[in-house]
Amino acid sequence: MSRPTKMVINLAHLRHNFAVAKRCAGKAQVMAVIKANGYGHGAVRIAQALSHQGSTADAFAVASVDEALELRAAGITRRIVLLEGFFDPAELEIIAYERLDIVIHSEQQVQQLLVARFVGELSSRTINVWLKIDTGMQRLGIPAEQAATVQQRLAASDNVGELRLMTHLACADTPEHSANQQQLDVFNQVRKQLPHKLLQSDIETCIANSAALVALPTAMAAKAGDSKILGDWVRPGIMLYGANPLVNEHPIADDLLPVMTLSSRIISTRILKPGDSTGYGKDWIADRPMRAGIVAIGYGDGYPRHAPTGTPVLVEGKPSRLLGRVSMDMLAVDLTDLPEYGEGDSVTLWGEGLPVWEVASHASTIAYELLAGVAERVAVEVLA
Repeated sequence: MSRPTKMVINLAHLRHNFAVAKRCAGKAQVMAVIKANGYGHGAVRIAQALSHQGSTADAFAVASVDEALELRAAGITRRIVLLEGFFDPAELEIIAYERLDIVIHSEQQVQQLLVARFVGELSSRTINVWLKIDTGMQRLGIPAEQAATVQQRLAASDNVGELRLMTHLACADTPEHSANQQQLDVFNQVRKQLPHKLLQSDIETCIANSAALVALPTAMAAKAGDSKILGDWVRPGIMLYGANPLVNEHPIADDLLPVMTLSSRIISTRILKPGDSTGYGKDWIADRPMRAGIVAIGYGDGYPRHAPTGTPVLVEGKPSRLLGRVSMDMLAVDLTDLPEYGEGDSVTLWGEGLPVWEVASHASTIAYELLAGVAERVAVEVLA
C-alpha cells in the first residue's frame, strides 16, 4: 500500500472561485495567474479547467518561458503573459514563435527588444507588450517619470504588437493603506502623459491582483463605478485557489472554496504521561495524561517545519492540534479528546473544513507559501 499522504484538487471549486473573480471584475478581462505550477495545484490542469466554456480565462499569467512552454505543449492556445518578461534576449525568438506576451519592466529589456531581429517565418512577427510602471512598489517597473518616453519608443518599434500598461500595488492586501491611492494617482498621471491618441481609455491597463480586485472598489467607494480602479484587465491568483487574499478577515473568504485539500493518516498512537514529549527536541512537554497520533506527513511533503504546537488540524473532520516538532516524514496530533480515533484515520492539514490561511497564520507565513510548497512526492487526486 502506498504512503497515505495526498492532496485532492477540486476543479469544481476552482471554477466556482473563478466565477467569484469574474463577478468582482465586472467588465474587466480576467488573466488567471498560474505561475509556480498553478500555486502548487498543477498549472496544466488549472489552465485546462479554465479553458472550458463557462469558465474561460481571457489569458494566463506565468513567471517564465519554461512555464509557458509547458502550457503550450499541453494544448493551451489562449494568451499567455510572462510576468517577468524575458531573462535573456535569446528567449525572444521562442516568445515570438509561441505568440507569448511579455511584461517589460526595465530599460535593458526595452533595448534588447527594440534591436531584436527575427528571421524566416518570424520576420513579420510582433510581440505583445505589457509595460510595467513602478508606481511605488520599488521592485520591478519603469520609473514613472520615464514611462511616457519608453511607451513611445515601444509603440514605434516594428517588433511590438499590442501595447498595454501595468502596475502592481504593494499594499492591496491592506485596502485602507494610503499607499494604494498614492500608487493609483501615480499610474493615472502616467496615463495622462501619454501621447494624445493614447490618452485614458485608448490604452488598456492592468492593475488589480486578487486583493485589489476584491477590496479596492469597496475601499474607494466614491470611485466604485470607475472601472479604471481595477484596470481593463485584472489578474487574480491566490483567490482562484480558495484563499483569502487580504491580511484581515473579509466576506470574500466565505465565498471562496478550497481547491487543494492536503491530508494523510494516523500510522501510530502514543500514550503520554505528564512530563513526556513526542518527536525531536522535547520542546513541548505534556502537562497531563494525553494521547497522540503520529501522522505520515512532514516538512518533506511541504508541511511547514516551523508550525508550532497548537496549529490546527482536523482528525476525521474533528478539530485537533499539532503537538511538538514537525519531522521530515511525520508529525504528531492531539487525540486526547478524540478517543474514538486512531491508526488509519484521516487527518486534514488544510483544505476542506480548515482554511489554508488559518494554518499559515499559526506558522507565521502566508497561504501562498504553503500551497506552492507541497512536494512532488505527495500523491494527487483530481476531482472534476
